[in-house]
Amino acid sequence: MARINTNVSALTAQRHLNLAYRELNSTMEHLSTGLRISRGKDDPAGLIVSERLRSEISSVGQAVANTQRAKLIVSTAEGALDEVSSLLKDIQAKIVEAANRGAFSDEEIQANQLQIDSAIDSVTRIANTTTFAGRKLLDGSLAYQTQGVDLAHIRGYQIHAAQFGTRDTVGVSVEVLTAAEQAKLEFPYAALSNGDDVTIELRGTRGVTTLTFASNATAAQIIEAVNAVADATGIAATSHLTSGVRLFSRDYGSREFVKLRVLSEGQEFMRTGDTAEDKGTDARATINGAVARADGNRLTMKNASIDLELDVLADWTSNTSFSITGGGALFQIGPQVNTNLQTNMAIGSVHASQLGSAELGYLSQIKTGGEYALTTTNPLYDQASRIIQTAIDQISMLRGRLGSYERNTLDTNMNQLSITSENLLSAESSIRDADFAAETSKLARDQILVNAGTTVLTLANQAQQSILRLLGG
Repeated sequence: MARINTNVSALTAQRHLNLAYRELNSTMEHLSTGLRISRGKDDPAGLIVSERLRSEISSVGQAVANTQRAKLIVSTAEGALDEVSSLLKDIQAKIVEAANRGAFSDEEIQANQLQIDSAIDSVTRIANTTTFAGRKLLDGSLAYQTQGVDLAHIRGYQIHAAQFGTRDTVGVSVEVLTAAEQAKLEFPYAALSNGDDVTIELRGTRGVTTLTFASNATAAQIIEAVNAVADATGIAATSHLTSGVRLFSRDYGSREFVKLRVLSEGQEFMRTGDTAEDKGTDARATINGAVARADGNRLTMKNASIDLELDVLADWTSNTSFSITGGGALFQIGPQVNTNLQTNMAIGSVHASQLGSAELGYLSQIKTGGEYALTTTNPLYDQASRIIQTAIDQISMLRGRLGSYERNTLDTNMNQLSITSENLLSAESSIRDADFAAETSKLARDQILVNAGTTVLTLANQAQQSILRLLGG
């Protein structure tokens, strides 16, 4: 039918042409942005998923940055500790050198003491000046704070890590069930009264020595002879009511032992070649209800919430408790803020007044004027040597902990986060990014449809002109 008020063909052509233009514009937008979903109408469900993925990608990226920063802090601290370790080894060498008194004059020993003083001052300076972005690392500010520690029974403690979670404090309850014991062995002094000499081999954790006692040796002389070499054997002696002499290890625990073997005798003291031996025992204790690992009087507990070492008083069996109230270094190494994705660790002070132990003494006491300085101590310098060895062990352990944390926690976390980020980016890309091969094919189709629609609309408009012929126009 021929109508002029409504050109249905033109309307139809116009509608399809508009659709073709919208598709063409959408395709060109995808190609220009590189995104398949640039607005919610493109794919509402896909937009929701991709936005969640983008949020996760952002969080993972920040976790990677946090981990990298933590690695930098650990590396900075470990580098400074390496220099402290070198200084301590130099001090150790000077102490050993000074012990060679037969070849060194008092002036040379004094010169060694001056070098030791300078090295100890350098250790303290490093502790005070090692910083990262203004934050001091080795002055003890990253150690944990405690409250209520019973120093009368806990001689020393080190808290390496504590997981606070949602708690303000972490409670520590210690119960010593059985005290550690020394290795003990009674020396049968009474047998010497029969008139024969005895030669024995005495062996301890530090070494072995041979002693010969005359038939008329007194208990006091035997005790003095054993104690004179106690630094070399790790065995000391004291009087005993029953046997006259008791031998015992200087330290406590299952590593300690006292071993006595008769090498020669002229009487029935013990049969030549016979051996008497005793070993020490470790303490038995619990920390927060869990069985603690013990090495002598030193207790260790390591689990998901706490990592600490305690040195309890010898021969003490009871219970005590204290609280960890704050401190430490908390690192957020995961994409969500919760306890499982955070790590806590401590970097203790390396000041000279902190290196060593309450039992042995501290590094600061080896300086001039200190109790264990080269110019004031026993010529063997045994105590100074033990203090510096303890300090070296403490620095080595701290470096080892930092290295283990960097390698086994931070590096593995970085690898895992990198893999996670890669997979998330791949998933987000597959949902949201434009497929250029498909979009360019669609562009060609849309352009053809626009051209065709334009042509059809032109023809539909021209068809109306034929009605004029009916009017004789």
